[in-house]
Amino acid sequence: MTTLPELLADLEDEFADLRQLVAPLGADAPEWDRATPAEGWAVRDQISHLAFFDDAGRMAMVEPEVFAKAAELAMAQTGDPMQEHLVKGRAMDGHELLAWWDQAHRGMVEAFAGADPAARVPWYGPPMGVLSFISARLMETWAHGQDVADALGRSRQPSTRLRHVAHLGVRARTFSYLVRGREAPPGRIDVHLVAPTGEPWQWQIGASEDGEPASVVRGPALDFCLVVTQRRNLADTALEVEGDSAREWMSVAQAFAGPPGPGRPPMDRTSGPT
Repeated sequence: MTTLPELLADLEDEFADLRQLVAPLGADAPEWDRATPAEGWAVRDQISHLAFFDDAGRMAMVEPEVFAKAAELAMAQTGDPMQEHLVKGRAMDGHELLAWWDQAHRGMVEAFAGADPAARVPWYGPPMGVLSFISARLMETWAHGQDVADALGRSRQPSTRLRHVAHLGVRARTFSYLVRGREAPPGRIDVHLVAPTGEPWQWQIGASEDGEPASVVRGPALDFCLVVTQRRNLADTALEVEGDSAREWMSVAQAFAGPPGPGRPPMDRTSGPT
């Protein structure tokens, strides 16, 4: 099992990977306002989103009562709850935006460095375990970083940190159905992934019923992570999916919290990710 220090170190590496991608952009570089594959979101919006929720994570750990009040207000808002922090980031130049993210991220990491791994963290839904929370922040950083990389036309080297993202994707199968008002169908699904290092990563969901063969998802870990974070359409990956349960799951898979995501349409081969 991954320890909290190991998980925080992986989160720091994921942060540094994305930070390095945007650091060369000038304060007023037009790339900050370049559209990303997430509809209505520019590069700067992706960073604003990470900064806001990193700071919210710090607050949840060190000022839980303050966080609870802020979360209650946010949940009571009508309209798009994302708009407030996106507006804040849109009023900043690129250097100010990065300074905000740097401070927010550093504060969150420092707040969790001495945390009890068994503690629960208040959040916008049910409280989360410390390890699950940090894993989720890593997943968010990686996924939003993918949108930034796509917008800037950059490729990223996949790392073994993807195991955290893949694990969340597997664990979130039931949630992926619940947010759509449905129940995950019974039966066994085997997940066989190939890590960036070539080693096998495997998970089993559920159990076979009445001798039914297991459904299977197999292929590159990177492709699985892109699908469960809704950064790629299944059709644009090398994943092999066998069985009705696995195919249905891949059509609704969602590793991130919140309402059902819209997913991504198949790529336009002439223009890249959309």
